[in-house]
Amino acid sequence: MNQMTFSKDFLWGGAIAANQAEGAWNIDGKGPSVADVATYKPTLSLDDYHGHLEISSDLIQQAMDDPSDKFYPKRRGIDFYHHYKEDLSLFAEMGLKALRVSIAWSRIFPTGEELEPNEKGLEFYENLFKEMKKHRIEPIVTLSHYEMPLALSVKYNGWVERKVIDDFVRFSNVCFHRFKDYVKYWLTFNEIDSILRHPFTTAGIIPDRCPEGKEEEVVYQALHHQFVASSIVTRDCHAIIPGSKMGAMLTKLTTYPTTCKPDDVEITLKKNLQNYFYADVQVFGEYPPLTLRKLERKGIHIKMEEGDLKLIKEYTVDYLSFSYYMSLTESAEEGLEKTDGNTVQGVKNPYLPSTDWGWQIDPVGLKISLLELYDRYNIPLIIVENGMGAKDTVESDGSIHDEYRIEYFREHFRQMKEAVDEGVDLFGYTSWGTIDIISAGTSQMSKRYGFIYVDQDDEGNGTLARSRKDSFYWYKKVIQSNGEDLD
Repeated sequence: MNQMTFSKDFLWGGAIAANQAEGAWNIDGKGPSVADVATYKPTLSLDDYHGHLEISSDLIQQAMDDPSDKFYPKRRGIDFYHHYKEDLSLFAEMGLKALRVSIAWSRIFPTGEELEPNEKGLEFYENLFKEMKKHRIEPIVTLSHYEMPLALSVKYNGWVERKVIDDFVRFSNVCFHRFKDYVKYWLTFNEIDSILRHPFTTAGIIPDRCPEGKEEEVVYQALHHQFVASSIVTRDCHAIIPGSKMGAMLTKLTTYPTTCKPDDVEITLKKNLQNYFYADVQVFGEYPPLTLRKLERKGIHIKMEEGDLKLIKEYTVDYLSFSYYMSLTESAEEGLEKTDGNTVQGVKNPYLPSTDWGWQIDPVGLKISLLELYDRYNIPLIIVENGMGAKDTVESDGSIHDEYRIEYFREHFRQMKEAVDEGVDLFGYTSWGTIDIISAGTSQMSKRYGFIYVDQDDEGNGTLARSRKDSFYWYKKVIQSNGEDLD
């Protein structure tokens, strides 16, 4: 039998985000972003962390009155801003062919409204991309990854105000012109679907600034503005950088019915259709009719300008990227045991193990996701986030034996191979995160994803020294064999 496997130019890589890695939150002209007011409170239990992405005007003011990073870990990250050459050297040693990064919007335009960019910010990213090219690491660049300028959030309630489209397009075009010689693969919005789950992080929406009873309508309005912006910058990217590729990015929330009861199947179907909606708009270029009817039934009205739907239809994305960490189950029955996932909760699946943070481990769900997405959209796919947060132990000799992480990746890679063999056009994979970084959801450092250990605890104590985990050497072997050696 002719068995297909990963293409010879498959992009094995890793992923980080500026707001979780860079640090240097207030130097070289950078303005504060929404990530810089995300808190870590050591008194919170793990159970309290779910939903700890809420924000208010008072909390924002409290954060900005505190110039330190004690309770704001994303302000310090892992100081990738000053360690990027060292880190890229380690990534190259591991054999990475690609690295997904994001550009901190407020490092280029501190408030988002300047007419001229901050040169120091542009220089940092240009130097970063040059260093990546030196190591033959392909950049995959996200334009908006949970780090919009805080000033736009406070002044306009983020993406609720249509003016922010123009600010984002100006920022994007500056990036396209400045980095066109280094970056081919671009992404618009990280996990654009997450706007309904954490609207402040994704779109700068401050809940107490929304009209009472209109909170959901406000979110959909902001989302529409992001859809329009995505189409405009896709058009501009293609015009400015010949041969460039622009992608959409989806949180793949693969959901199974808890039982085969028809009520469970129906509620699960609707959950999955909601998850697809965001990619439907960016890939097919139109709002799905069932979504439009749902909004109508809820009394949600989206203000659209003439030409919006034409733009969305004409300038669709070239590929679909997605994050996959776990699967969920759903039931119409109340009171069933729930478990956490990637900014969501679902009914606990008794057939699956869980990570230290309660995320259920389901490698087969990744294959199912690949089959579903490719069958639905028929455009190239890339997995841009996948991995497990775990507590690592440093042994007395400095070694870190993370067999649990190796096992996680091994089983997910096997399912990826099966999906490719069945015909899925998968052109790359970037693990989350290649090196330990600050957690997006909990702002913890102890929730570690990387192949490379960073000596820092949740309070910011440590030397920031980097060291290789056992998984570092294992992933290197996987890349060298192009996914054939998974032992």
